[in-house]
Amino acid sequence: MRISKLAKVASLALAFGLVAGTPAYAVDLQGSGASFPALLIEGCKAGFAASGSGHTYVYASSSSGTGQANSDKSIGDFWMSDGAYTAATKRASLIHVPLVAAPIAILHNLPSKTTLQLSASTIAGIFGGTITRWNDAAIVADNNRSTTKTVYKLDANGNPKKDEKGNPVVLRAQIISGRYTLPDKAIKVIYRSDSSGTSENFTNFMSKSAPTLWSKAKNKVFKDGFPGDINAVANLGRVVGAASSTGVAQLAGKTPYSITYAEVNYAVANKLKLANVINPAGSSVAPDSTGVGAFLASATQDANGFLTYDYATKEKGAYPLGIVSYLLADTAYPDKAKAAAVKAYATYVLSTKCSKDVGGALGFSVIYGELLKKSLSQVAKIG
Repeated sequence: MRISKLAKVASLALAFGLVAGTPAYAVDLQGSGASFPALLIEGCKAGFAASGSGHTYVYASSSSGTGQANSDKSIGDFWMSDGAYTAATKRASLIHVPLVAAPIAILHNLPSKTTLQLSASTIAGIFGGTITRWNDAAIVADNNRSTTKTVYKLDANGNPKKDEKGNPVVLRAQIISGRYTLPDKAIKVIYRSDSSGTSENFTNFMSKSAPTLWSKAKNKVFKDGFPGDINAVANLGRVVGAASSTGVAQLAGKTPYSITYAEVNYAVANKLKLANVINPAGSSVAPDSTGVGAFLASATQDANGFLTYDYATKEKGAYPLGIVSYLLADTAYPDKAKAAAVKAYATYVLSTKCSKDVGGALGFSVIYGELLKKSLSQVAKIG
């Protein structure tokens, strides 16, 4: 009898231990917003569900504009935006967490296997409508010159290691002489037609890097930030829009001699090629995690979590079209269980299990160092 009682007590204790080790109840989070981080968020869904938090999420990919609008109305539980949200309608309790880092890639549909490289002024000329043919003198000059390729000492996450002063450690610099015969073909420009944080960052890059060619300020709607008349006769049928990253990449994939901007991971699926960007230091840099890490190292961050990018950085290996996608989250969720679940979600996405193990193959970068510390300090405010 005594043995039977002890067994019952042990069984109860074990059962209590199992219950105590799990969350009070699982939360199914609803997220929406930017398409830029969508593949990473989707790719990390299973890992998050199996991480021990007990929570799950679904994410509706559309645009930063949709995410911002949904955050205003508290539709869902978390929102993603590729640009800082500063509208008067933003709720005071909403904060920004730099959550996902990646390059905006210049994707093109040229037949050559030679790597295309473009300077900021040439990119602004192409997308601003003043450079209309592939054999334009500016494109020819960019691709028939000597540039530098910088090789960094990397950490375990593929980011440049830093010295005691916080500067990336350069292993070597290689001089590369480019040769590329460009075709005498019209450039088909494909832009994002919807309200997009990707467009906001892309137009900001051109506005800051080549203001004489891209004379307007950044804009979430590409056509509203276009420096000329996008509906001019010369642009009709040559400069066209498509909604979402998926839309522009698919259209570019079907359009020979086209060019667009989107995430790296859309290139392979649509048989597009990636262009290097010639940065202010004169280096030709590929849109990869190393270049993004070098670029973000020069960014500054304010108390709201907003990043200000240094497009004039002289860091040799910086890819100047690196961006972060922000998590918009609340510091005053009515449901504290949801607040805890959003905090767990953000922490998981920032972890290397998501950003490196899943994101590496998709072209995303690992947020690290001081920026990671700042992101985690923002996560701690969710409540």
